[in-house]
Amino acid sequence: MVGRYLLKDLLAAGVRLAVIVRDTKRQLAADRISQICDFWEKELGHELPRPVCLTGDVGQPGLGLSVADLAWVETHCDTCFHNAAILRFDSAPRHQEPWLTNLDGTQNVVEFCEATGIPNFHYVSTAYVCGDRSGVVMEGELRANQGFRNDYEKSKYFAEKLVRDADCFQSTTIYRPAVITADAKTGYTNTYHGLHLYLRLMALLIPEVEPDENGVRHTEIRLPMTGEEQRNVVTVDWVSEVMTKLFLNSDAHGKTFHIAPTKKLTPK
Repeated sequence: MVGRYLLKDLLAAGVRLAVIVRDTKRQLAADRISQICDFWEKELGHELPRPVCLTGDVGQPGLGLSVADLAWVETHCDTCFHNAAILRFDSAPRHQEPWLTNLDGTQNVVEFCEATGIPNFHYVSTAYVCGDRSGVVMEGELRANQGFRNDYEKSKYFAEKLVRDADCFQSTTIYRPAVITADAKTGYTNTYHGLHLYLRLMALLIPEVEPDENGVRHTEIRLPMTGEEQRNVVTVDWVSEVMTKLFLNSDAHGKTFHIAPTKKLTPK
């Protein structure tokens, strides 16, 4: 979801962009990007520049690009923005997801940049590389003997460590967003994790219940919360806007940024 918004915001800002995208069983990579651009053009009411679309996969050495595409990247690209990740929280063996994409995929991207001579790297990590730490966590900190609540946090921790330890970049900029949710203005989302998993379940379970005179639907569904629990939730449009502004600001490069809310969201 973040990638869709970054695509829009970077193109709208005039960034000349090439994207590496996988084919799916139902759609070719170029068709996927064209469909996303069509969606944004309809939303915005004007055309966007179209990116160069390269068919590949971060799970493959050389990102699965053809010899011709590798040569094109080497000639035309000096910056990489690595955003690909798997949001999966259950424990898994090292040869399964989320490790394959989050850690091995990042290793492939770093090696790809080194092989093609790309000196500038922008990496989307997560605020939850802090693991189970409490108190203030500074942007420059990573290794603090913390434990982790799930394999997503752990895989992203080791991926950020890998990026920080890479010596092939002149500049490495790291973005650490908190929990990302739907568009603040429209509510749009194309993925259903976390908060949206519960909302989707509710949408499936209660539509047949007739509302009362106040529009309230009374159901037997109860969630074990008071409604006042505070959560570090940020909207995808804001996250993308912040990342784009930092990307376009050379003074921000080489630093790490926590992209987190000032005011926390509650279930209420």
